[in-house]
Amino acid sequence: MKFFVDTAEVSEIRALAEAGLVDGVTTNPSLIAKSGRRMAEVIAEICAITPGPVSAEVTATDFETMLAEGRYLRGIAPNVAVKVPLTEAGLRTCRALAEEGTPVNVTLCFSPAQALLAAKAGAAFISPFVGRLDDISTDGMGLIADIVQIYRNYPNLKTEVLVASVRHPVHLVQAAKLGAHVATLPPAVIKQLLRHPLTDSGLSAFLADWKKTGQSIL
Repeated sequence: MKFFVDTAEVSEIRALAEAGLVDGVTTNPSLIAKSGRRMAEVIAEICAITPGPVSAEVTATDFETMLAEGRYLRGIAPNVAVKVPLTEAGLRTCRALAEEGTPVNVTLCFSPAQALLAAKAGAAFISPFVGRLDDISTDGMGLIADIVQIYRNYPNLKTEVLVASVRHPVHLVQAAKLGAHVATLPPAVIKQLLRHPLTDSGLSAFLADWKKTGQSIL
């Protein structure tokens, strides 16, 4: 499974990339706004850190402006993946950009039918939001299972399932078991993956025993 980092904070991306934990990055208008910087500047800097896909999202809602924004964003760096919403205009934009060779991430997916439409439109990635479904007492991981099954039934569909709105490590493990291609994770969730009380207690015991020997490796 590929790990994308869901943030626009460059320092966090760089630190995770140095640990080999970044296969790509996803951003959205809310994350860009939190960074307090201009979108093009942030996207360019992120693209220089990782060679993987970096999702940059359009903000227009009509087809013509969406397409123009998508082309502009793609021009920032060769590894930009343009993110569009799962609307009729978004799917039209997806189709046009995909035909030009631009990878498109179709976002805000909440049903298997929507995921099938995105794949038909040529999306490189579909982003189903599991956490937001869980928030309204709907089975977010059930959506992932349905999309993965549908895509497997039709090998000609090349769209990758990019699990979004991941709230905790259990979401990630469940998505991996279902066969999702990608998960995009906030940095805090990636750090949670590292933690286990037995790891901490085991390390403490090893270090305590080593200290008793009075030795030093260097």
